[in-house]
Amino acid sequence: APSPTTAVPYTSVKCIDVRKNHHKTKWLMPWGPNHCEKLKDFDEAVSRQIEANDIVFAVHIPLPSKEMSPWFQFMLFIMQLDIAFKMDNDLKENAEITLDVSLAYRDDMFDDWEEIAHAIEIRKLKCTFGSPKTLESEGRHYDCDFLPFMEIGSVAHKYYLINIRLPVNERKGINVGIGEIKDIRLVGIHQNGGFTKVWFAMKTFLTPSILIIMVWYWRRITLMTRAPVLLEKVIFALGISMTFINIPVEWFSIGFDWTWMLLFGDIRQGIFYAMLLSFWIIFCGEHMMDQNERNRLSGYWKQVGPIAVGSFCLFIFDMCERGVQLKNPFYSIWTTEVGTELAMAFIIVAGICLCLYFLFLCFMVFQVFRNISGKQSSLPAMSKARRLHYEGLIFRFKFLMLITLACAAMTVIFFIVSQVTEGHWKWGDITIQVNSAFFTGIYGMWNLYVFALMFLYAPSHKNYGEDQSNGDLGVNSGEELQLTTTITHVDGPTEVYKLARKEAQE
Repeated sequence: APSPTTAVPYTSVKCIDVRKNHHKTKWLMPWGPNHCEKLKDFDEAVSRQIEANDIVFAVHIPLPSKEMSPWFQFMLFIMQLDIAFKMDNDLKENAEITLDVSLAYRDDMFDDWEEIAHAIEIRKLKCTFGSPKTLESEGRHYDCDFLPFMEIGSVAHKYYLINIRLPVNERKGINVGIGEIKDIRLVGIHQNGGFTKVWFAMKTFLTPSILIIMVWYWRRITLMTRAPVLLEKVIFALGISMTFINIPVEWFSIGFDWTWMLLFGDIRQGIFYAMLLSFWIIFCGEHMMDQNERNRLSGYWKQVGPIAVGSFCLFIFDMCERGVQLKNPFYSIWTTEVGTELAMAFIIVAGICLCLYFLFLCFMVFQVFRNISGKQSSLPAMSKARRLHYEGLIFRFKFLMLITLACAAMTVIFFIVSQVTEGHWKWGDITIQVNSAFFTGIYGMWNLYVFALMFLYAPSHKNYGEDQSNGDLGVNSGEELQLTTTITHVDGPTEVYKLARKEAQE
């Protein structure tokens, strides 16, 4: 697949707003048949006595002779201001710029523009000046951070137009002390159409495969004479959350203007993350072979509780950003000091918690391995058939544990990297290039892992009735064998569990 996103730079055109002279439309086009009257620079505006309030910065998306497409999925815009140093118009400390922004669309070059959103937004300027502020330095530019500008969750139309005004009101102190703005530049980021097609194809292919194995898995469990145990229920729940991510509802975004798809995708991924992290804790706990009471969800509230709280916090954070953007695409939680600190705190705390979780998981897996290895000492006393059977079970189990750790490590890395990638435009100094192989690889890994779990943990109906007289640890003739967990019911406990439990009791 091609790289997931493309960044396109746009430079705004300075238009003179002559609506006071009975201008036809309120939308000012930077080029084309009905283009606006342009200004080269602000020196020309001063010489023609054009006020700052009569200047509109216009940006047409996309560039001339191109079209936008629903396959682009979303549009994210970052703003950069070119501010020159002037002795008599210096940039104040902690200066704020007020933007009067409007967004419109049309699907034909000769249609009228339809408004999507209008807002008055305030952005904090974070700029540094490398030279001493003397007369010789006049005209040099400040080095300013990127500003978050806009995010839209769908690209349903072919052409978009942004009009930006910088209203000046000296009495109210609006846009005073912001330096001499020479240009406004935008960077537009959207998903690549080729990547979208590969992503949709993967989802469409994987959905039926997980659904089929889920039906097969649950049917095998219902054939048992006992009730499903905790681990079997949790594996099934993990399959449901994987299916929820897989269902390719994104196909509808090609035909419908569903701006909430980004938020919906975040919620789906969050549910899967929470389910996966909870599953790993329960999976290791159920194989601990200690004398604790297992096979009850209430026994894991200390581990699963923080995961639920963390997921809820991230959901609230997402609603504060993408939830509000459904109404106002120009809103960003990163624009205020408090918002930025909260957002950074959320991401840092989530990253630290994930790393601690991974270390805790490694510790649990180590304990399980130690228990299993200790119990292998009883294998030589068994008959050849049963010993080979147990060795096979233990090998499969250890292999699955190692795959679990690899999966957990990749998931933690993926979460942290995707947060940094999403945030680097907003932070300005961190750049990470994530290619499509990483996204599709992690997504495929999750599906394969869930598939393997259901396949390996479905109760087996094979009978091992022969040669059980010597060292069988009390396995009844014709008993169903499975690689599941602490079953103390009619069908007997799992083989790995039983092997360890017998030793632990002795």
